[in-house]
Parts: sequence; structure tokens; C-alpha cells
Amino acid sequence: MRYLPLTDNDRRDMLGVIGAKSIDDLFCDVPDRAKRSGLVDLPKRKGELDVERALSKMAAKNVSAGSVPFFVGAGAYRHHVPSTVDHLIQRSEFLTSYTPYQPEITQGTLQYLFEFQTQVAMLTGMDVANASMYDGSTACGEAVLMAHRVTKRKKAVLSGTLHPHYRAVVENISEVGGYTVEAMPPAVSGTTEDIIARIADDTSCVVVQGPSFFGDLIDLRAIADAAHAKGALLIAVITEIVALGLTTPPGEMGADIVVGEGQSIGNGLNFGGPYVGLFATKTKYVRQMPGRLCGETADAVGDRGFVLTLSTREQHIRREKATSNICTNSGLCCLAFTIHLSLLGEDGFKRLARINHANAVKLADGLQSVKDVEVLSSSFFNEFTIRLPRSAAGIVDALAERNVIGGLPVSRLIPDDASVENLLIVASTEINTDDDRAAYVSALKEVL
Repeated sequence: MRYLPLTDNDRRDMLGVIGAKSIDDLFCDVPDRAKRSGLVDLPKRKGELDVERALSKMAAKNVSAGSVPFFVGAGAYRHHVPSTVDHLIQRSEFLTSYTPYQPEITQGTLQYLFEFQTQVAMLTGMDVANASMYDGSTACGEAVLMAHRVTKRKKAVLSGTLHPHYRAVVENISEVGGYTVEAMPPAVSGTTEDIIARIADDTSCVVVQGPSFFGDLIDLRAIADAAHAKGALLIAVITEIVALGLTTPPGEMGADIVVGEGQSIGNGLNFGGPYVGLFATKTKYVRQMPGRLCGETADAVGDRGFVLTLSTREQHIRREKATSNICTNSGLCCLAFTIHLSLLGEDGFKRLARINHANAVKLADGLQSVKDVEVLSSSFFNEFTIRLPRSAAGIVDALAERNVIGGLPVSRLIPDDASVENLLIVASTEINTDDDRAAYVSALKEVL
């Protein structure tokens, strides 16, 4: 009973309160095909050394991103993170701190969050940024909810430029909240979409990603003007924050809310997380912004200090008044972001962006020279889409056998769509060398 303290009566009482007849009813939304019929086939017991050997053998089947030429992007990017970043974030003052529940005595935490907010606001061209969110996709979902609150409307229009994962999060959170989502078909490189025609009097917001999921650069100005003319907000999404070292900030193109993924700065791929969500907006909307906001002030004797200026979370105020149910921010991840960006400085960040773009152009030129390969993107940052003569998924597998991780087949994120089966999204950052690009071109020629 030490580890299973509930009795059968306890379970019956709990099921009765929520209106379920049995524990199985709790999983009624899970499709039968996804349910396991029996126990997992695992050995009953092994010694620690045996377990280490078994797991190491399984891990050896994987090809790590740093061991071969690597060209995968599509929302998560491999960049060089200086060793200084990892060294500093592992200091016990940072590594063991959780969240400023007593903000006045956590001045160090508040200060770096304040610096982080300043960096994000400057990068995005917005007035104010919060103290980070879980990741880019959840930040996007929260931005749509915020737009509904601001406009008192319930319909969001999603561009076909938006990453499928971000779209899925918006659709999921909207379904639960009773909101409407109008999602346009994927805006594949080389095609155009008339999103302006979808903006109506009941539209709360328009969500556009730039650079797009397929890598194309997007001019937001006309979309922003059209949205504002209808009383709607423009939400700009950025999955590759390094792009802002060369491109026009969304705030300067009329965006009302800017969300994005900050993983590229200070944070490794980490098997998909934890990452760091970015969220910035205009001053007039700040009280509807989710998450937390740190501010600078002066104490009783005039010394500089930092405070938790805004914290409209369920933990702090009534649920019906909360702007977000987010419990915390990705604190250590945004500290890594802040340290890395501080090390780069403005000039270093721009230089990093130029190197990324130059590397991508070199790779595009090389791939374009391969017979039956078509580069679809005409304007891009460090990522672009190519069309292959047959299924991209099969070609990526063949490239992997030749020790080249060639990119992301679009069909992996947009299944059951024959029009994208031969499309491959390719990214090239500062990590990639001329030898890496040559190996890619050579391997692709062999495969085709």
C-alpha cells in the first residue's frame, strides 16, 4: 500500500465524481489502433552494467547530427553554441533556480529576464516582449488567443506558410476554446496564396510565417494593411530567429504580435526540447499578453532594481481573468539565448546571419547542378525547398546510408498529400563546410 495507496472504494468515488463507469473510460478518446493490447515485452531484470550495454547498443543505431553532414531545419536548426554559454548556465545560481515566486529577492533572475526581453523586442522590432514561453508553437497558439481577447472576435486565418506543427497547436487550442480556424493549403515555394481575400469582418487575426515553412521570405506589409483595415491583428511567426540578422523585423512591417522559436541562439537541438518561445507585441496590447513581464525600477534609496511588473497567470490571479495558463517560462533556455546573443553583439549577429545565407546560396547552387533537381525557392535565408524526381523520403533514407542527412521530406509533416511527396526542405547554417556541401551533392548524384 506504500506505492498504491488508493483502495477500490477510492477509485469508485473518483470515477463517480467525474461521471466515468470505469478507468478504461478515461481513455475513450484514444483510437483502438493506438492502444497496446498487452504488456511491453521487456526483460524482467538486468544489472546496471547490462542495461548500459543494451542501451548503448541501441543508441549506436542512431546517426547524431554532429557526426555527418547535416542539412535538416524546418523549425529546429543546428548552430554553433560557444562553450562559454554552457559553462555559464551551469553555474549553480542559474542551474538550480526555478522561477521568481518571490521576485524581489531574485534580482539576478529578473535582470537577465529583463535583458532577454530587451533583446527580443529589438530583434523583432516590437515595443515589448515577455519573459519567454515554452516554445514557438505554443507561443503561436497563445498569440491567437490573445488576438481573440483584443478584438472580441473568434476566427483566425492561418497562412499556408505556417509550420504544420504550429498550425496543429492553433487548431487544437482553438477547438477546445470554441474558436474558428480557417487554414489555407500549404504555400509551397513557387506558388502564391491570396490570404488577403480571406480576411473578413469577423476575422480576429491573420497568422503568417516568414521566412515560411518552405523557406521563402515574406513581405508582410500588404497583409498587415489589409488586416488592419478589417480590424484584425497580424501575427508574424519566426522559426529561425537568426534570419532577423538580415531581414526586416516584423514590427517594421506592421505586425501586431510577433512569436517565434529562439532555439537557434544558445540552445542545441536537444532531441526536440526544451526550447524557448519568443513573444513580443505593441505596448497598447501589453495587458493582454500572456506570460510574465519583468521591469526596471529604482528602490527606496535610488539604486537600480528589477520587478515582476506583469504576471497575469492562473497562479497569481483568478482563472477567468488570466491571460495564460502557462505555469513558467523556459528560464534556463532563455538565459542561454541571452548569453549567446550578448557574446555575438549586434555586429556578430548580423555576420552570423550573412554566413548562414551565403552557405545556403552555395548549397542551392550545388544542388541545382544535379540532374532532375529543381530549387523552388527564389528568395530565402538559410533554408529552401527542392523538388526531386521521386519520393523525397526514400531519397533521404538513401542519403543517410551514405552518411549525409539531407533535409526534411515535406511528406513527413504533411502526410496524405501527393503534391508534396517529392519535396525536400534543406537548411544550411554556419555549421556546414564546403566539404559538407560537396559530400551532399556527390551523394545525391549517386542516389539519383
